[in-house]
Amino acid sequence: MDFSIKKKFIFVGIATCALFALLTKSGCSGDKPSPFVTATVKRGDLIATISATGTVEPEDVIDVGAQVAGRIISFGKDKNGKEIDYGSEVEEGTVLAQIDDALYAADVAQARAALVRAEADFMQMQAKLFQAERDWQRAQKLGPSDALSQSDFDAAKAAYEVAKANVAVGSAAIGQATAALQRAEKNLSYCTIRSPVKGVIIDRRVNIGQTVVASLNAPSLFLLARDLKHIQVWVSVNEADIGSIYVGQPVSFTVDTYPGQVFRGEVGKIRLNATMTQNVVTYTVEVITDNANGKLLPYLTANVQFELSKSTNVLLVPNAALRWFPQAGQVDKKYKDIVEGSDHRAGVAQTEQKAPMQPVQKGRQGLLWVPDGNLVKPIKVSIGHTDGTFTDVQSDELHEGLEIIIGEQMLTSAGDGARSPFAPPPIAGGRR
Repeated sequence: MDFSIKKKFIFVGIATCALFALLTKSGCSGDKPSPFVTATVKRGDLIATISATGTVEPEDVIDVGAQVAGRIISFGKDKNGKEIDYGSEVEEGTVLAQIDDALYAADVAQARAALVRAEADFMQMQAKLFQAERDWQRAQKLGPSDALSQSDFDAAKAAYEVAKANVAVGSAAIGQATAALQRAEKNLSYCTIRSPVKGVIIDRRVNIGQTVVASLNAPSLFLLARDLKHIQVWVSVNEADIGSIYVGQPVSFTVDTYPGQVFRGEVGKIRLNATMTQNVVTYTVEVITDNANGKLLPYLTANVQFELSKSTNVLLVPNAALRWFPQAGQVDKKYKDIVEGSDHRAGVAQTEQKAPMQPVQKGRQGLLWVPDGNLVKPIKVSIGHTDGTFTDVQSDELHEGLEIIIGEQMLTSAGDGARSPFAPPPIAGGRR
């Protein structure tokens, strides 16, 4: 074979070997990579939390209805002079809508006329009482005698008593007519729907020309939020976590419409009326938050974190490092008693059985493992709190930047079927 061709084959072989070494990180010398997957111990802050989902709600919502039936003929004006609509800001007493008041105005006029008649009847009855009283006084002076018979005497007395009773009836009729007038005037005033408080219109449920009918339940016309600068988040908390929630507890939450922005609040109330859905019991927790900038809108979905504990400037390790435990053949003989007789693994198992967001009891003992050649050696640690991903630990042997084991590599040897990425694919049946 030509010498130049041989050189080309040698050069291609060297290049192939070098590239294979880069891809496998083992080179042509046959060195094997570490069988362990490691992570670095880092220092930082850790907040143990309980996660839940809630809904942003106005602090006080008022359902404005109608007490009378009729047709909506107009809407009022908000403080900016615009017609009342969704999102309108209104003051207390602002006219929201006007119901056709023709029938109620007629009732007022009728009741006022009835009052005038009752007052006139009362005056007439008072005049009759005056006449009957004078007749009775004269009858008493004469008495039953030849000038005044007994029957006339009795008739004068009866007429006087009847006149007094009629005056009392007339007075009662005036009171009744007055009450009827007040009732009619009140119904007339109900035709003007006014805002009971200062707030924002969240929902307008009627249109001009629509007839509202007030029966046993008052029809809802507007949904009014009192003050959107102070808002709440209603959070559904599982019964397994409700014992860790308390009034005044710090809370952070996010909403999808502002990704990356964290809002702060605190627990204001824990409602006792639990709900059960598919045998899952949840309690509603009210979280109070400030909304002075008006960013939070009613009914946004909130992803809530209840802060259970906070650790600052502590050593943090992945939870996987506390879960991993070696086999007996991976540990030096001098640590064999730790593997076989220690209860650390049982402690880790108890930790993993907890809800992932529940804090681990401080002082619980655990083990971390660090590479020692092809073997591993343990480090005893005191386990602190966890946020579901990392756990804070304490140990004199542990320091920032130390590599700890969190798992094992999925390695195969050449005899187990590993092959070079440059080898041709096998032919069906194992033959080429």
